[in-house]
Amino acid sequence: MGAWMKYTVAILALLSVTLAGCATMAGFGKDVQKLGQSIQRSATR
Repeated sequence: MGAWMKYTVAILALLSVTLAGCATMAGFGKDVQKLGQSIQRSATR
């Protein structure tokens, strides 16, 4: 299996786990928002 194929499979696995972890797309949006806030807090330290 090529490197690009492994990368693609890893991304798809991560996305499926992430989407399965939140029941709705609204929940996914909140998760992404919290992630963005965490990154901003880390960047301002």
